Amino acid sequence: MYTTEFDYHRAGSVQDALELLAANEGAKLLAGGHSLVPAMKLRLAAPTALIDISRVEELRGIRQEGDRIIIGAGTTHAELLHSELLAQLCPLLPDAARYVGDPMVRNCGTIGGALAHADPAADYPASMVALEAELKLVSRDGERVVPALEFFHGMFETAARPDELLTEIHIPVLQGAKMAYEKFPHPASHYAIVGVAAILTDGGVRLGLTGAGPNAVRLSAAEAALGSDLSPENVQRATEQAISPDELLGDRFASADYRAHLVGVIARRAIERAQQA
Repeated sequence: MYTTEFDYHRAGSVQDALELLAANEGAKLLAGGHSLVPAMKLRLAAPTALIDISRVEELRGIRQEGDRIIIGAGTTHAELLHSELLAQLCPLLPDAARYVGDPMVRNCGTIGGALAHADPAADYPASMVALEAELKLVSRDGERVVPALEFFHGMFETAARPDELLTEIHIPVLQGAKMAYEKFPHPASHYAIVGVAAILTDGGVRLGLTGAGPNAVRLSAAEAALGSDLSPENVQRATEQAISPDELLGDRFASADYRAHLVGVIARRAIERAQQA
């Protein structure tokens, strides 16, 4: 199927992209394009212009600054998967990246594009909320940093304004933490029907959930019930009713009740694998 007509612009810098956004009402940013282009072909999206930011070098890279890891929004899934820095300081993200698409998607798609698209079944959002990451948004008026828990507003909805560009993801370094991401994937698309990110720290357990609801959330009730007791019996007890079906999606792939059951199962698997890390 063909897209509607659109203008094409290639940005050479972040500032260039912001100027192009301001000059082209109804424009969309193009990074990897693996979500946007199919939506355009299905006529679910009809931007007046595409602003290609895939070659903006200042949006790429993974580095440590003090007690934070800074990830450029244009960094590809493959770069996350193979990053030695992340493997050492934040293995949760490479763990999630291995589930993303196939080698072609991982080599072209970007973490910023995935987060900005806010697909409710995407893998990264669970990790973002569990890590308590912050997302840096830039516009011609300045910049702001939004906590991950406040960034995802609903299905394909985020806190980003139309004139803003996601430029960086800030990840706190959690020294000594153990982490794992587990999911129950759809057998054809491999998107998460339920995905859980587990982080075990001295202060307790953090659990991020994706796939089951309209946006990523923390499993706060299960976190509180777990406390510092990670015995098999308490993990079983705390995760059995981690979330109410009333808060979850139901569709032809899985009912809300089934998803609620899966949340408990996948949360236990994520915790157990994190314990073995």
